[in-house]
Amino acid sequence: MRAGDAIVILAALAGLVQKPDTDRFTRAFRVDTEGELVAVVRAGCARCDWGAAGREAVALRLAVDGVYAQHLILARGEAPANYRVTLGTIAAGAHRLTIERVAELSAAGAGPASIAVVSIDVLAPSGSSRGASNDDFTAQSMAPILYARPNTVGRFTDLPILMWYEIVPTPRGRQFRYSVIFTNEDGGTKTDRLMATWGRTTDIEFVYGVELDATGNVIAEEVQGPGHEVPPFKGRHEAAHPLLHVSTDNNMVSDSGPSRVRFAPAPERFNLDGVSREVVMDRQAWSYALMAKEMAREGKIDDAALPGSGRIPDLRRYVFVEGCSPLENAGIAFSVRASDGNGGARWFDSDRGVPEFRISRSGCFRGAVPLPASAGRPDAIRFTVRAGSADAVRFNTAFMLDDRFLPGPALALQRQ
Repeated sequence: MRAGDAIVILAALAGLVQKPDTDRFTRAFRVDTEGELVAVVRAGCARCDWGAAGREAVALRLAVDGVYAQHLILARGEAPANYRVTLGTIAAGAHRLTIERVAELSAAGAGPASIAVVSIDVLAPSGSSRGASNDDFTAQSMAPILYARPNTVGRFTDLPILMWYEIVPTPRGRQFRYSVIFTNEDGGTKTDRLMATWGRTTDIEFVYGVELDATGNVIAEEVQGPGHEVPPFKGRHEAAHPLLHVSTDNNMVSDSGPSRVRFAPAPERFNLDGVSREVVMDRQAWSYALMAKEMAREGKIDDAALPGSGRIPDLRRYVFVEGCSPLENAGIAFSVRASDGNGGARWFDSDRGVPEFRISRSGCFRGAVPLPASAGRPDAIRFTVRAGSADAVRFNTAFMLDDRFLPGPALALQRQ
């Protein structure tokens, strides 16, 4: 969290970062003003590996003053990692945070969890004595709480791992728009087409928008519902937090549902002018490793996979490309040039001869193309546009994943 973004409540935080507890953590703390509670939990679990069936992760249950707040899935493995979570509205006074392992939702082969807390922050309105900016507080106070899709509970699939928001002007005021990155989608677009047209196998979805007038009053709420419809939100709130239920296999949300397991990653603000939404993943590079691990565990990696099979080769063989285009009703593909392993140069096409693998949306986009295992480092790129001009495409960047499935440095590609 940036300095000045929040009131950092240090009551009882002396000694907060201690030797991690095993499978259970509890800490008393005190806050001196009402606000929105955010914590950074630092945790890992022995033998955990998101890519290994039976050892995927440990599930933790978080409660404040004995009241359930959310579950946290330790998807990032054995080494302790930071998880920033929303814990809801809190009153001034003494409180207690409890975090404990949930055996029935944890992988059978996962070992003990080490649990610590890096920080407990409270965001308060700017009118208070040491408050956050109004936008920071407002965004946190309205951040969605996501109830898990019932067929994902205990199955380590389609996990919501990141949330961000944007603020956009409207004729009546402003809209706060919240989006979520899930580790995958069990329904919807096939894996090889996802890579060609989106440059990822994670699922990125707008989930909730709330419009405020000039005085800060809520005048409209909406969600992305089944079928990608955007109906008004008519569900319940917890304080100002909307309670959303992930209801389809491609992670659309509804006003209600049967699940009692919920997640609430704390949102981060992003301005995505001139870049793609995938930049959010770039800032949290570990998300690529989770993406790769889930694909491997679900049997979707096949180095001999043909286009249209729904499977993909090793993600480290892909060149990830970002560009921007104002084109409408046009299909965009790109090609990268690399040695073919026999000393010659060859162009490798992102659409791989499949029309459905072309990118067909305006704005900034990602796509990816696999290279043969024997190919050399790519050195050039070109764009092809159906029903438009390639000169209208702006090339932003390209990269490949390293041995740990993390984004490597930008490739120096000459545009042809």
